[in-house]
Amino acid sequence: MSNLIRRNSFFDDFITRDLFDFGMPKVNRNEFTLPSVNIREQENGFEIHLAAPGVRKEDFKINLDRNVLTISSENRTENEEKDEKGGFTRREFNYSAFSRSFTLPEVVDAERIDASYEDGILKINVPKKEVTMQHVKTIEVK
Repeated sequence: MSNLIRRNSFFDDFITRDLFDFGMPKVNRNEFTLPSVNIREQENGFEIHLAAPGVRKEDFKINLDRNVLTISSENRTENEEKDEKGGFTRREFNYSAFSRSFTLPEVVDAERIDASYEDGILKINVPKKEVTMQHVKTIEVK
């Protein structure tokens, strides 16, 4: 019985983990799947900082639809090496993408939202609307 339980470390590390972990997502340590986000509320608005090093600013898409702010990015790369005859000796594809969505409060001024990208951090400024004091109105019951 002990022979059946015994495992070969090469088989376990190389074959089993790659071929038989059907339910486990394959994530390369060098790639990110979901960037970290910090949100800070200030008196005049919100600051959203999204950590996405290595992403070009042109790859970001930021949309606002019905008070839902969605930040996404997609990147595709292809590397190939050919032999002297022009045939493929090695060809690799890489694809990485993410999407994060946030429901914004009603106090947000959607027309003034802006974003910048510097040193691997996407910074989104979400200003609040200027709130005016509303006077209480008494309604007479007839």
